[in-house]
Amino acid sequence: MQTETLTRGIGPLGAALIAFNGIVGAGIFMLPGLVHDRFGAFGPWLFPLFGCVMLMMVLPLAAVAARFDVNGGPVAYVASAFGPFAGFQAGWLFTLAKLTALAANANVFASYLTGLFPGLNAAIIGPLSMLLLIGALTAANVVGVKQSIRLLTAISVLKVLPVLLLVLAALWMFGGALPAPGPFPPLSQVEASALILLYAFVGFENVLVPAGETRDPRRTIPRALVLTLVLTTSFYMLIQFGFLAADPPASEDAPMIAFGAKVAGAAGALVMTLVVLASLTGNLHGNILSSPRLLFAMAERRVLPAWFGRVHARFGTPANAVLAFAGMALLLALTGSFVFLAVLGTIARLFLFLMVYASLPKLRRDAGERAMPDVGLTVVLLIATGLCLWAILQVEADAWAMLVGSVAVGTGLFFVARRGRLGGERADS
Repeated sequence: MQTETLTRGIGPLGAALIAFNGIVGAGIFMLPGLVHDRFGAFGPWLFPLFGCVMLMMVLPLAAVAARFDVNGGPVAYVASAFGPFAGFQAGWLFTLAKLTALAANANVFASYLTGLFPGLNAAIIGPLSMLLLIGALTAANVVGVKQSIRLLTAISVLKVLPVLLLVLAALWMFGGALPAPGPFPPLSQVEASALILLYAFVGFENVLVPAGETRDPRRTIPRALVLTLVLTTSFYMLIQFGFLAADPPASEDAPMIAFGAKVAGAAGALVMTLVVLASLTGNLHGNILSSPRLLFAMAERRVLPAWFGRVHARFGTPANAVLAFAGMALLLALTGSFVFLAVLGTIARLFLFLMVYASLPKLRRDAGERAMPDVGLTVVLLIATGLCLWAILQVEADAWAMLVGSVAVGTGLFFVARRGRLGGERADS
């Protein structure tokens, strides 16, 4: 198999960093203001609540991941259990989730950049900055840019340390005035914000894909999933406490700039802006670097048209897949808002999770084991399935329409590829 020739250079730290950088992208730089406005003093406590919800969803994924040591993540899991068409749908949903993540994060980048230069016309600078940023990163990835664990480590430090210092400063300066959390908010209010809150925790699934390049992946990846989720939840909760203590002026587009300004004046606002821009650039670069490989891999498996699997003659990169992925992401970024894109990406991931959950009993049965795991994991699997279904029920009609349309487009591409494959086989025979 192809994965036998790959270097297993990702260890426990690298796996944790991949998961962490996947989770900590745009969400935490937009959510503090939204959570503060909607939930006030109870806001910080929503993060451990939704962290527990996400933990229930992660544990069955970790159980499936522990059975694989090849690249592909959910695509490999579902295809092994249910065949190529189901595997394709898992890959397409995964691609949609990554597309919307890139588009949503590009919107946040534009919001913070225009916040840095308030005198400029946001209606022009915002779309222009997204076009230039995605274009530059796309060109870099077509030419062939290698990303290392050392780079991920540097980005992680740059995005965490300054934010952590400002949060601790806010708690030291204003922490004495922290209000009591008060009563639990109405369930309808929590449900209305569920998908956007869950978006803050997604992205950990990035670590599932390069299992073929991970040392001892059956142990390393499940541990990285759980550990990263626990640490990220604590980080988010601390940020929200700092935001609550500082109580900065309302800023829908760039709340963390307002937070930085409240804590350390113009210098704090500048530092926070640069942190956000650097973090998002790294997040977007990693997305454009890795996600087109899903399209490329599906073309190699002949479930997407061969065009997506062509390699650039000079640079040796999957140029067509990179260009297609970046082009679709740019279109979404220019036409959708952060909240809509975040919700759409979360729905795609929830359906992806459900497909992986369904594969676990089948994979166990195919391996000669009892279909259902032990009682504890079975209960967690049922809870996770129920939580995914509950979250999906919060979806509004416009997001459903976009999801169904995207799946229909992907299904059409699958049958185009299938027709071409069958035609090629007849020609060879």
